[in-house]
Amino acid sequence: MNWTETIANCYDTHPANEVFLICGDQLNEYHSWFADGTRADRLYVLMELRSETDYARHHIQKVVAFFGAMRLFAARLRELGHRVHYIPLDADENQHGFGPNLESLFRTVGAQKWGWQKPDEYRLDEEMKSLSAQFSEAGMEIEAADTEHFYTHRTQLKEFFEGKKTYRLENFYRAMRAQHNVLMDAAGEPEGGQWNFDANNRQKLPKDHIIPPPKLYNRDVEPLKQMVEAAGVRTTGQLDTAQWGWPLTREEGLNLLAYFVDVLLPHFGDYQDALTPDSWSVYHSRLSFVMNTKLLSPDEVNRAVERAWREQPERVSISQAEGFIRQILGWREYMRGVYWAHMPEYAELNFFEHDRALPGWFWTGETKMACLSHAVQQTMEHAYAHHIQRLMVTGNFALLAGIDPDEVDGWYLGVYIDALEWVEITNTRGMSQFADGGIVGSKPYVSSAQYIKKMGPYCKGCHYKADVKTGDNACPFNGLYWHFHVRNRAKLERNPRIGMAYRTWDKMDPVKQQALLDTAEMNLNRIEEL
Repeated sequence: MNWTETIANCYDTHPANEVFLICGDQLNEYHSWFADGTRADRLYVLMELRSETDYARHHIQKVVAFFGAMRLFAARLRELGHRVHYIPLDADENQHGFGPNLESLFRTVGAQKWGWQKPDEYRLDEEMKSLSAQFSEAGMEIEAADTEHFYTHRTQLKEFFEGKKTYRLENFYRAMRAQHNVLMDAAGEPEGGQWNFDANNRQKLPKDHIIPPPKLYNRDVEPLKQMVEAAGVRTTGQLDTAQWGWPLTREEGLNLLAYFVDVLLPHFGDYQDALTPDSWSVYHSRLSFVMNTKLLSPDEVNRAVERAWREQPERVSISQAEGFIRQILGWREYMRGVYWAHMPEYAELNFFEHDRALPGWFWTGETKMACLSHAVQQTMEHAYAHHIQRLMVTGNFALLAGIDPDEVDGWYLGVYIDALEWVEITNTRGMSQFADGGIVGSKPYVSSAQYIKKMGPYCKGCHYKADVKTGDNACPFNGLYWHFHVRNRAKLERNPRIGMAYRTWDKMDPVKQQALLDTAEMNLNRIEEL
């Protein structure tokens, strides 16, 4: 594909009274900006910036996907008759910052008004507000709009829990279901007679189970990769154009949604937590990138899933539909609400005061621990891992080992194609690392080797032994599990959801206790060689 030709007509420096900025995660052609049709005096601008590629070490697929989606969206706006100015990464005019590029464009076209959509990331929101003040002082008219994407506004969750000590997801989720009439019956009660069918889900994959293949897209992104590399952008991961798995347009996003509903949804809930080396996507939708770029709205995704259950309940059970909708209408909105309720302080929270460096093999997968090796290698190959790989494999290890949450944040933010700070940091620093001390999760999500052994086949061929607790060949998760609880006892033992762990520890023979702690210390001292 000729990506230069895609934006060939998106170079417009003719006079315009208004310049409206569209960021890379604001690709919504149904935004109210476009509702009144074309405006001869309005110029939309999109930019590929080093300030955005360089704030984290991003996966090459992530950078390419954003740039590809932006270019195709710009071409789509032109197709709809809108005026568009696109600034590629390698353009001579590109000063690689929103402010300098906007100032230059304002002068060139004689703009008197600047429009922008409120970003979802705190750092960009602060930058846009600063630029607004600067441009307003210079006499520019400013128009700031909502992105019109989420079910909730920024402060809605904080207002919902006003006066409460903790944010309980289930209460918020039920309120969202009722407010937006999702999976509700005519009497205003939850379909199926209950709000949550989680107990029906989360099974291990049966032996010899055949998983449908992931939906791929025949799109040549190699030229974009070469442009990024030529510019010297520091990335991570691999990109195999023959295995390109990400929709970059609304049409492709709808196609992936249809594939999920028609092929994957009937078993989504059943196996949403299953671990396997045989599939990198299992029954997960992989719709997060097209939603996070706003090519698809969360409501249209939820409605498609609900419609599948209503029309074919024999094919799509309510437990499958509810399990998926809870992730979008509940968890996704909840995490965004936590983000805006607690930023910027949230990014500094470190409840356990962890400070260990992230092992180098988190970037290569070169570890003898089979589950971690596969999770990291899959991440580097596909810029993707599902939520249990993120929470109970990589995240579990990082928390047990006491890795600095800043380093964990940086890794998760960079390596996953769907990672934007508003959703990444609350999942990572909160749910995964418990660095927020319990704002998101009611307890640290940690486990020994037994959970991983239960949910997947990794332990069978691993260098380490899941059933061995101490010594050189014991699974490192086992000793680290107890080491974590012992070193954090003062902070955790009053947590009612953790009491059983301490009761078990206290009943343990002191010799066995010391052997577990010694094994954990040994593994922490050789963490780069595990």
